[in-house]
Amino acid sequence: MTTKIALVGIGKIALDQHVPALAASPDWDLAATISRHGQVPGIPAFADFATFLADRPDIPVVSLCLPPVPRFDYADAALKAGRHVMLEKPPGATLAEVHTLEAMARERGLTLFATWHSRMAHAVAPAKAWLKDKTVRQAHITWREDVRKWHPGQDWVFQPGGMGVFDPGINALSILTEILPTPVHLTRAMLEFPANRQTPIAAQLTFSNNVSADFDWRQQGPQTWDIIVQTDRGQLALRMGGNVLEIDGQPTAGENTIMGEYPALYARMADLLRTGASDVDLAPMVHVADALTLGERITTDAFDF
Repeated sequence: MTTKIALVGIGKIALDQHVPALAASPDWDLAATISRHGQVPGIPAFADFATFLADRPDIPVVSLCLPPVPRFDYADAALKAGRHVMLEKPPGATLAEVHTLEAMARERGLTLFATWHSRMAHAVAPAKAWLKDKTVRQAHITWREDVRKWHPGQDWVFQPGGMGVFDPGINALSILTEILPTPVHLTRAMLEFPANRQTPIAAQLTFSNNVSADFDWRQQGPQTWDIIVQTDRGQLALRMGGNVLEIDGQPTAGENTIMGEYPALYARMADLLRTGASDVDLAPMVHVADALTLGERITTDAFDF
């Protein structure tokens, strides 16, 4: 039996990932969309969230695929209306507002799922299992991509709350916090801000335990999403955003595609709903908040789409 779900925010990521994942899922029936501009053919569409909540009490689950800043108000309204809520990453604009939502869901007996799609990449679980009994000596993340390709014309990513390069960078941090056998904390950050923007376009991070990261949103051509971990018993490499695992240079697990991540998220949401549980892990977002707190600001060339 499928469960009705509504998708809020019909933009690029919704059309590229959420809609296909829901269409292929045995668990879900996409029963409505809410968006000021976008629609999904054949699916009832609402332009106003309050109208949706009033008109469709039969839809118990809402998936929010909106930019971080407006997301809290939608999640707050959904929870108050008794709906279970799934949050696109990052789960909010601030840590405090996500803590508030978590408490609201708990008090009402509702499911709240703060998703990290990169944790669902094909090789993340095998990487975590391989590292479990190893001593990590060094780890480095290289996460470089082209903002013009993934967020074409989306100025909100460079506005306060948009997170800048941490919008993709937090994907890497979600993997890092999942696979390392020992937690790390940020010790230093250097952040490059375009002269005409409010969020960073590049970041170099230093963590405890000899862990570092290089994020950049200006890479053209092939994109780079790599995590390399040196251990006492060999080298682990995660390629393709966590979807391909190499041990000592040899591919050992995973698939060279990112298309399995969102189906896995929706399967996880279905499991949470069946068991009456929530899943709200804010560890990746804590690292971003720390970077913005500790970060040395460097002004770089202006950036325009």
